[in-house]
Amino acid sequence: MTLLAFVFLLAFLPAESARSRHVLKSTISSPVFGPRQVYGLVSGSTTVKCFYPPTNVNRHDRKYWCQQLGRTCVTVVSTGGFVASGYKGRISITDYPEEENFQINISALAMADAGTYQCGVGINGRGLSHSVTLEVYQDPPIPEAAELFYVRLHSTWTLSCNFASESASLRRYLCKMENGECRDVVDSETVNKDFEGRVLFSYGQEGASFSVIMTQMDWEDMGLYQCGVGEYGKSGVSKELDVFIYEDKRYPQSKPTITAKTGSSATFECSYEPLTKSSKKTWCMWRPRGCGTIIDSQGMVQPRYEGRVAMFENSENRTITIILNQLTEKDTGHYWCMTDDVKEPLSTTELKVIEGEPQLKAENEVKAQVGSRVDLTCSYPCNYYSYEKYWCKWNTTGCFMIPSSDQGQLGPETTCNNANKTIILSFDSVTEADEGWYWCGVKRNGLFGETVAAELTVTEGYRRSDGKPKIVDVDGPNHVEPPQGGAYSDSEVRSGAASESSDQSHGSNTLAWVLGPLGGLLLIIATAFAIVKYRQMKRSDLVSIGSYRTNISMSDFESVKDYSASNSACVKESQETAIGGDEFITTTNTSERDAETKRAKRSSKEDADLAYSTFLVTSGSIAQGSSGGDSTVP
Repeated sequence: MTLLAFVFLLAFLPAESARSRHVLKSTISSPVFGPRQVYGLVSGSTTVKCFYPPTNVNRHDRKYWCQQLGRTCVTVVSTGGFVASGYKGRISITDYPEEENFQINISALAMADAGTYQCGVGINGRGLSHSVTLEVYQDPPIPEAAELFYVRLHSTWTLSCNFASESASLRRYLCKMENGECRDVVDSETVNKDFEGRVLFSYGQEGASFSVIMTQMDWEDMGLYQCGVGEYGKSGVSKELDVFIYEDKRYPQSKPTITAKTGSSATFECSYEPLTKSSKKTWCMWRPRGCGTIIDSQGMVQPRYEGRVAMFENSENRTITIILNQLTEKDTGHYWCMTDDVKEPLSTTELKVIEGEPQLKAENEVKAQVGSRVDLTCSYPCNYYSYEKYWCKWNTTGCFMIPSSDQGQLGPETTCNNANKTIILSFDSVTEADEGWYWCGVKRNGLFGETVAAELTVTEGYRRSDGKPKIVDVDGPNHVEPPQGGAYSDSEVRSGAASESSDQSHGSNTLAWVLGPLGGLLLIIATAFAIVKYRQMKRSDLVSIGSYRTNISMSDFESVKDYSASNSACVKESQETAIGGDEFITTTNTSERDAETKRAKRSSKEDADLAYSTFLVTSGSIAQGSSGGDSTVP
């Protein structure tokens, strides 16, 4: 039985030892905090500072300093005006409600003043108090009291340590006292893995000074620390720091860790109460030796984060919301919210990106020509069915909402199972001004949820003079290449058309050059033939009038007369051609034909002269037409 108890004890001790490193909230007896020990010299003075939670009740309640005598605590001084008889003229108490503390000043110290005291709020012994040991020394030196830090839960602790210049070459460090040893938190070379993303070390400007920022302070961070140069307990010097954690429920508690899937988004929230509204807010990613700014409230966005990150400020609850989308595993890390009013982060959050599929889905890259219709579509699952859905256009100062249509909310009979579950942002005629990043997202109760980004690229299309898109057949024979970098203008189109018309005119003039002389040559030949016939007829007429009348007919001249009628209005046409026929059909009767034949025989010479003159007129007209056509050729 004894052996069993011993084994049980051995199993219990390591667990208890490990647990002792972490202070539990339940072990904190009172939220009032002050020094563990204070020191003073005989005839000297000392000051005790005690902190209390900043509630309205505490600000207006009584503060006191009492001496522990047995099981009771006898009041020495209080803010109500009471002062114990032995302390009149040498003790005072002052409340600083805006700084959440009150101070007790004691002068003319005597050895009898040493002992255990309590500083508290309200009524003595009711729990809102802190125990302090006062030690009085006859002669110096006296120990240096620890520096006190009263830190709100989940907030940031900032400390500065200053040492002489002769220690500038030594290692600088911050460590926490645990079980008689000092565990390193950060030094000038490395950061403890347990504090990665939470601690930032920076060198000071003078001597061996340095500063440390520690974020997301939790209950286990409460305790004694040492900041120093060299090696603690071995070389160099150090300074003791006493940190107390208290809870203030007025401040919203941000999530210390966010887990998101690749391709999805993460939403971060920072509170900047009670900072001024005009202060610049900054969001950065933690690095061991700094915090790289990603975005700030004045419109600065790192180029590699363009289209991915946006900052929204809610002035009503004094919070900042940051959304980061298009997540990859490289985005895993710690992110800090900071302002220029206070050189410490307002909050920090760890982001863990794991493999997975985003719930919102959209085409990430969309390309369109100017003037075309574009629809940006975004699909969502059933668990977002009741959420508020939106499209917004991103820029460096935020993402501005744009009206869109939710295809999943059509009709009273629509349910998630049969709904389209698509949000559409439509552009009837897209312009270059529409180019950029667009976000599709969901909201619920005013809180931003998941987002997905789509980049719209608008390219220059070929345009008509009215600016409307023009479809160009690049395989056509008359295609004209536009200038590099843009569409050609309407004047260029007209110039091309004029050039083509000029080419056609030039071709017509060439044809006139060929056909004109050829026609003239044919007329000359025909006229020469008529003259020869005329001379033959004349000679025949001189030899034998009877032979002429018997053997020579005017049908040869009728053909010449017929040709000249189509080009001269001076000759009265007296013949018609039957459709589809080859013969001439006269419109006069037989007696008239005989009379005409007689007149023709008597006037054969005159007809020949008329044919010759007609040829001359026709040749002149052709020559003038050819000359006029040539004049148009440049």
